[in-house]
Amino acid sequence: MAGARPRTLPAAIVPVVVGSGVALGYGRLQPWRAVLALVVALALQVGVNYANDYSDGVRGTDEHRVGPVRLVGSGLARPKQVLAAALSCFAAAGVAGLVLALVTSWWLIPLGAAAVAAAWFYTGGNRPYGYRALGEVSVFLFFGLAAVAGTAYVQMDRVAWLALAAAVPVGLLACALLVINNLRDIPTDAATGKRTLAVVAGDQRTRLLYTACALFPFAIAVAIAPVRPLALLALAAVPLALIPVQLVRAGAAGPRLITALGQTGRLQLAFGALLTVGLAIRL
Repeated sequence: MAGARPRTLPAAIVPVVVGSGVALGYGRLQPWRAVLALVVALALQVGVNYANDYSDGVRGTDEHRVGPVRLVGSGLARPKQVLAAALSCFAAAGVAGLVLALVTSWWLIPLGAAAVAAAWFYTGGNRPYGYRALGEVSVFLFFGLAAVAGTAYVQMDRVAWLALAAAVPVGLLACALLVINNLRDIPTDAATGKRTLAVVAGDQRTRLLYTACALFPFAIAVAIAPVRPLALLALAAVPLALIPVQLVRAGAAGPRLITALGQTGRLQLAFGALLTVGLAIRL
């Protein structure tokens, strides 16, 4: 359970809920398809967490960590066990995704294959892109644009512009989780040659990036308001954003950033729930 990294699961839940809110607003909600989309998202999120644990563990990147325990790096589980867990999650995502593809469109198959590849090669393979400052780009694309728009698509059978707009704040908040995680790990990642965006940008710029990822979603909610006025409900989550932002801007490090990570997860859940209500109700 610890290896699944429960604090990161809002990144999988929120885009599916928001995408379903878009579908409901258009009167096209199909609950069983939404549930399958949630299975895909959760399985991919847990799968990438295990795959990251396995790949970093066998490389030795996780030998000296400040953050939550890692299974391979700490010796709590054998590498083959963690690899099997990752592959099982990817298989579960593939089965659920295939069912959705069969009832909607074949193009979901290559999209799903791309998502699994992105999950594995984040830290796996000979040239992991997570070691080349591209992790946030992948998170924004797959846990923002693809997840929100894809969830709406499998229920509506079309790509709605509102789903694409709503995907932007969702993707940014998912990036905020990764940014704060990588901010915490700058010292150990730099020492092991893991060049995350945080390592490349440096401590202060990474703190500014986190601030932008945590606050800019509210501007998007305001921009959506002319079409869905109740999207302004998302502004009620501003106090939840200010707490971790102030902590990060004040120079929090180590365990205090773990606290901020949990606060960011709560922000993402609250923002996602409020935005979903705003998208689902047409005035």
